[in-house]
Amino acid sequence: MAKAYLEPNEVESLEKAATCMRDRLLIRLLSRLGCRISEALAIALEDIDLARGTVTIQHLKTRLKLLCPSCDAKVEEAVAQAREHRKLRTLHLDKDTLERLRGYINRGGPVSRSGKQIIFGINRHHAWHIVTECARRAGLSPLVNSESGRERKVSPHRLRDAFAVMAVQQDDSTDGVRMLQEWLGHANIGTTMRYRKVAGQELKEWYQKLWSDKGEEQWLNP
Repeated sequence: MAKAYLEPNEVESLEKAATCMRDRLLIRLLSRLGCRISEALAIALEDIDLARGTVTIQHLKTRLKLLCPSCDAKVEEAVAQAREHRKLRTLHLDKDTLERLRGYINRGGPVSRSGKQIIFGINRHHAWHIVTECARRAGLSPLVNSESGRERKVSPHRLRDAFAVMAVQQDDSTDGVRMLQEWLGHANIGTTMRYRKVAGQELKEWYQKLWSDKGEEQWLNP
Protein backbone atom coordinates (compact mmCIF):
# COMPACT_ATOMS: atom_id res chain seq x y z
CA MET A 1 0.00 0.00 0.00
CA ALA A 2 1.33 3.43 -1.01
CA LYS A 3 2.32 5.76 1.85
CA ALA A 4 2.61 9.52 2.18
CA TYR A 5 5.80 9.62 4.24
CA LEU A 6 8.85 7.59 5.22
CA GLU A 7 8.83 5.55 8.41
CA PRO A 8 11.85 5.74 10.78
CA ASN A 9 13.04 2.25 9.76
CA GLU A 10 12.93 3.29 6.09
CA VAL A 11 15.01 6.40 6.82
CA GLU A 12 17.51 4.12 8.57
CA SER A 13 17.61 1.85 5.50
CA LEU A 14 18.17 4.89 3.31
CA GLU A 15 21.12 5.97 5.42
CA LYS A 16 22.65 2.48 5.42
CA ALA A 17 22.43 2.40 1.61
CA ALA A 18 24.84 5.35 1.35
CA THR A 19 28.31 4.37 0.14
CA CYS A 20 30.42 7.05 1.82
CA MET A 21 30.56 9.07 5.04
CA ARG A 22 29.53 12.32 3.34
CA ASP A 23 26.36 10.83 1.87
CA ARG A 24 25.42 9.11 5.13
CA LEU A 25 25.91 12.38 7.01
CA LEU A 26 23.81 14.29 4.48
CA ILE A 27 20.90 11.89 4.89
CA ARG A 28 21.36 11.90 8.67
CA LEU A 29 21.25 15.72 8.94
CA LEU A 30 18.24 16.01 6.65
CA SER A 31 16.31 13.42 8.65
CA ARG A 32 17.42 14.43 12.17
CA LEU A 33 17.26 18.21 11.70
CA GLY A 34 14.35 18.33 9.29
CA CYS A 35 16.06 21.16 7.45
CA ARG A 36 15.62 22.11 3.80
CA ILE A 37 18.18 20.77 1.34
CA SER A 38 19.31 24.32 0.55
CA GLU A 39 19.90 24.91 4.26
CA ALA A 40 21.87 21.68 4.70
CA LEU A 41 24.11 22.44 1.72
CA ALA A 42 24.83 25.94 3.04
CA ILE A 43 26.10 24.74 6.44
CA ALA A 44 29.68 25.88 7.00
CA LEU A 45 32.17 25.02 9.72
CA GLU A 46 31.51 28.38 11.36
CA ASP A 47 27.82 27.47 11.76
CA ILE A 48 28.61 24.45 13.93
CA ASP A 49 29.22 24.58 17.68
CA LEU A 50 30.54 21.15 18.62
CA ALA A 51 30.80 22.10 22.30
CA ARG A 52 27.12 23.03 22.53
CA GLY A 53 26.01 20.47 19.96
CA THR A 54 24.20 22.97 17.75
CA VAL A 55 23.98 24.01 14.11
CA THR A 56 22.94 27.50 13.03
CA ILE A 57 20.68 27.38 9.99
CA GLN A 58 20.36 30.42 7.75
CA HIS A 59 17.76 31.03 5.07
CA LEU A 60 15.87 33.78 3.28
CA LYS A 61 12.31 34.42 4.34
CA THR A 62 11.25 35.23 0.78
CA ARG A 63 12.74 35.05 -2.69
CA LEU A 64 13.79 38.47 -3.89
CA LYS A 65 13.42 39.82 -7.40
CA LEU A 66 16.48 41.75 -8.56
CA LEU A 67 15.86 44.35 -11.25
CA CYS A 68 18.48 45.01 -13.90
CA PRO A 69 20.80 48.06 -13.50
CA SER A 70 19.58 49.45 -16.84
CA CYS A 71 16.17 49.95 -15.21
CA ASP A 72 17.75 52.33 -12.66
CA ALA A 73 17.34 49.79 -9.86
CA LYS A 74 19.88 49.83 -7.07
CA VAL A 75 21.41 46.48 -6.25
CA GLU A 76 22.42 47.89 -2.87
CA GLU A 77 18.76 48.29 -1.96
CA ALA A 78 18.04 44.67 -2.89
CA VAL A 79 20.96 43.49 -0.76
CA ALA A 80 19.71 45.56 2.17
CA GLN A 81 16.25 44.06 1.72
CA ALA A 82 17.75 40.57 1.71
CA ARG A 83 19.44 41.25 5.03
CA GLU A 84 16.15 42.36 6.53
CA HIS A 85 14.53 39.09 5.44
CA ARG A 86 17.39 36.89 6.61
CA LYS A 87 16.41 34.53 9.41
CA LEU A 88 18.55 32.40 11.65
CA ARG A 89 17.58 29.47 13.83
CA THR A 90 19.74 27.27 16.02
CA LEU A 91 19.01 23.56 15.96
CA HIS A 92 20.30 20.97 18.40
CA LEU A 93 21.95 17.72 17.37
CA ASP A 94 21.42 14.38 19.08
CA LYS A 95 24.56 12.80 20.54
CA ASP A 96 25.05 10.18 17.82
CA THR A 97 24.65 12.67 14.96
CA LEU A 98 27.00 15.11 16.69
CA GLU A 99 29.71 12.45 16.95
CA ARG A 100 29.29 11.54 13.28
CA LEU A 101 29.59 15.19 12.31
CA ARG A 102 32.68 15.59 14.48
CA GLY A 103 34.29 12.53 12.90
CA TYR A 104 33.51 13.80 9.39
CA ILE A 105 35.09 17.17 10.17
CA ASN A 106 38.18 15.60 11.77
CA ARG A 107 38.71 13.47 8.67
CA GLY A 108 38.81 16.56 6.45
CA GLY A 109 35.34 16.27 4.95
CA PRO A 110 34.50 19.99 4.57
CA VAL A 111 35.30 21.69 1.25
CA SER A 112 36.66 25.22 0.77
CA ARG A 113 34.22 27.47 -1.10
CA SER A 114 34.43 31.29 -1.33
CA GLY A 115 36.57 31.55 1.77
CA LYS A 116 34.38 29.22 3.83
CA GLN A 117 34.66 25.59 4.82
CA ILE A 118 31.39 24.14 3.54
CA ILE A 119 30.39 20.84 5.11
CA PHE A 120 29.24 19.07 1.95
CA GLY A 121 30.52 21.10 -1.02
CA ILE A 122 27.98 19.68 -3.49
CA ASN A 123 25.10 21.26 -5.38
CA ARG A 124 21.38 20.67 -5.06
CA HIS A 125 21.19 18.35 -8.08
CA HIS A 126 23.98 16.15 -6.72
CA ALA A 127 22.31 15.96 -3.31
CA TRP A 128 18.98 15.02 -4.90
CA HIS A 129 20.71 12.26 -6.87
CA ILE A 130 22.37 10.90 -3.71
CA VAL A 131 19.05 10.51 -1.90
CA THR A 132 17.14 9.03 -4.84
CA GLU A 133 19.95 6.58 -5.61
CA CYS A 134 20.14 5.46 -1.97
CA ALA A 135 16.36 4.99 -2.02
CA ARG A 136 16.73 2.78 -5.10
CA ARG A 137 19.44 0.67 -3.45
CA ALA A 138 17.37 0.40 -0.26
CA GLY A 139 14.37 -0.80 -2.28
CA LEU A 140 12.09 2.00 -1.08
CA SER A 141 8.85 2.50 -2.99
CA PRO A 142 7.67 5.91 -4.26
CA LEU A 143 5.55 7.94 -1.87
CA VAL A 144 2.13 9.46 -2.52
CA ASN A 145 1.25 13.12 -2.15
CA SER A 146 -1.48 13.16 0.52
CA GLU A 147 -3.33 16.01 -1.23
CA SER A 148 -3.02 15.21 -4.94
CA GLY A 149 -2.60 11.44 -4.73
CA ARG A 150 0.30 11.59 -7.18
CA GLU A 151 3.39 9.45 -6.75
CA ARG A 152 6.70 11.14 -6.03
CA LYS A 153 10.22 9.82 -5.59
CA VAL A 154 12.03 9.67 -2.29
CA SER A 155 13.90 12.97 -2.32
CA PRO A 156 15.66 15.24 0.22
CA HIS A 157 12.40 17.01 1.10
CA ARG A 158 10.75 13.70 1.95
CA LEU A 159 13.28 13.41 4.79
CA ARG A 160 12.12 16.77 6.10
CA ASP A 161 8.54 15.47 5.88
CA ALA A 162 9.51 12.30 7.75
CA PHE A 163 11.00 14.34 10.58
CA ALA A 164 7.92 16.57 10.83
CA VAL A 165 5.44 13.68 10.82
CA MET A 166 7.46 11.81 13.45
CA ALA A 167 7.51 14.95 15.62
CA VAL A 168 3.72 15.34 15.36
CA GLN A 169 3.18 11.67 16.19
CA GLN A 170 5.25 12.15 19.34
CA ASP A 171 3.55 15.41 20.36
CA ASP A 172 0.58 16.88 18.50
CA SER A 173 -0.34 19.38 21.23
CA THR A 174 -0.63 23.07 20.40
CA ASP A 175 2.72 23.77 22.06
CA GLY A 176 4.29 20.85 20.24
CA VAL A 177 3.12 22.08 16.83
CA ARG A 178 4.33 25.62 17.57
CA MET A 179 7.77 24.32 18.54
CA LEU A 180 7.83 22.30 15.34
CA GLN A 181 6.92 25.45 13.39
CA GLU A 182 9.89 27.26 14.92
CA TRP A 183 12.19 24.30 14.35
CA LEU A 184 11.25 23.93 10.68
CA GLY A 185 11.37 27.67 10.06
CA HIS A 186 7.79 27.98 8.80
CA ALA A 187 6.52 31.55 8.57
CA ASN A 188 2.90 30.36 8.70
CA ILE A 189 1.73 27.80 11.26
CA GLY A 190 -0.81 26.61 8.68
CA THR A 191 2.09 25.03 6.80
CA THR A 192 3.11 23.13 9.92
CA MET A 193 -0.47 22.06 10.65
CA ARG A 194 -0.52 20.06 7.41
CA TYR A 195 1.71 17.50 9.09
CA ARG A 196 -0.98 16.85 11.69
CA LYS A 197 -3.29 15.90 8.86
CA VAL A 198 -0.69 13.64 7.26
CA ALA A 199 0.13 11.97 10.57
CA GLY A 200 -3.57 11.28 11.08
CA GLN A 201 -3.48 12.11 14.77
CA GLU A 202 -6.47 14.46 14.83
CA LEU A 203 -8.79 12.10 12.95
CA LYS A 204 -7.64 9.14 15.04
CA GLU A 205 -8.31 10.92 18.34
CA TRP A 206 -11.65 12.24 17.09
CA TYR A 207 -12.77 8.76 16.05
CA GLN A 208 -11.60 7.16 19.29
CA LYS A 209 -13.60 9.71 21.27
CA LEU A 210 -16.71 8.77 19.29
CA TRP A 211 -16.40 5.18 20.40
CA SER A 212 -15.21 5.77 23.93
CA ASP A 213 -17.50 4.47 26.68
CA LYS A 214 -19.09 7.88 27.10
CA GLY A 215 -19.48 8.53 23.39
CA GLU A 216 -21.00 5.12 22.68
CA GLU A 217 -23.44 5.50 25.56
CA GLN A 218 -24.70 8.81 24.17
CA TRP A 219 -25.12 7.24 20.74
CA LEU A 220 -27.10 4.27 22.11
CA ASN A 221 -29.15 6.40 24.50
CA PRO A 222 -29.76 9.77 22.79
